[in-house]
Amino acid sequence: MKGYREIPVGQLDGNIIEMLNKQWMLITACHDGKCNTMTASWGGVGVIWGKPAATVYIRPQRYTKEVVDASERLSLSFMGEKYHEALLYCGSHSGRMEDKIANVGLKQGKTMSGTPYIDDAEVVLECRKMYRDKFGPAEFIDKNMIAEWYPEKDFHYFYICEIEKVYVKE
Repeated sequence: MKGYREIPVGQLDGNIIEMLNKQWMLITACHDGKCNTMTASWGGVGVIWGKPAATVYIRPQRYTKEVVDASERLSLSFMGEKYHEALLYCGSHSGRMEDKIANVGLKQGKTMSGTPYIDDAEVVLECRKMYRDKFGPAEFIDKNMIAEWYPEKDFHYFYICEIEKVYVKE
């Protein structure tokens, strides 16, 4: 990946909570030659099953969910604040009928293993899906969360992904 250097996962510098909350990230995947990305500000990073892992959340009506479901790998691209407008667009428009990556002027790349990523990112996590599940109303301990976050009952799917590689912009 030109302009990036790979670092060990344990050397990822920065506050991931702050990165998600302020900079957001783009979840990107490809299937059958069609790539899509979506903005996300929900997620987490940690360790599960002895592997460094990222968890991402996608609503069922999002086109990105279809692409992620059909893909083995995905990337999480953390963008700088100067990309705020592009991320707003990617979070509010569907890639089903347009190439929103190109339409907002972002560049897409592929890692050595073929995982798509957003080439303008400051940090890229290359991930392999390990697990998928869906939130359900019965599992909520705080039932107030359902009314606040799921008035349409469109509960998120969540994906636990092994972080295989971390790339930082040089």
